[in-house]
Amino acid sequence: MPNTIHIPTPLRPFTDKQESVQVSGGTVGELLADLTKKHDGLRKHLYTDEGKLRNFVNVYLNDEDIRYLQREATPVKPGDSLSIVPSVAGGAGDISPKPQATAEVGGFA
Repeated sequence: MPNTIHIPTPLRPFTDKQESVQVSGGTVGELLADLTKKHDGLRKHLYTDEGKLRNFVNVYLNDEDIRYLQREATPVKPGDSLSIVPSVAGGAGDISPKPQATAEVGGFA
């Protein structure tokens, strides 16, 4: 039984717009290798030039973050699924105007 990797929306153009891809392998790393073999355009988005999984790419085996398991060496069972979840950062934060503080100096504000 193959395994499934769920592809986030921003990476779907590199998987022919597929929401999930069937892959095979015995570890998380082997599943990801099979994915990038089938869809080579994903490699630069998932891995550094040195072949390390990028820091902002979060991978979950079923519902477990692989960083808290054995990372890419984590074994998988038939039917397990991986989810690739890119980190989200940025935003404007609180953009509402702040009241200006006034300081009194010698009785004048």
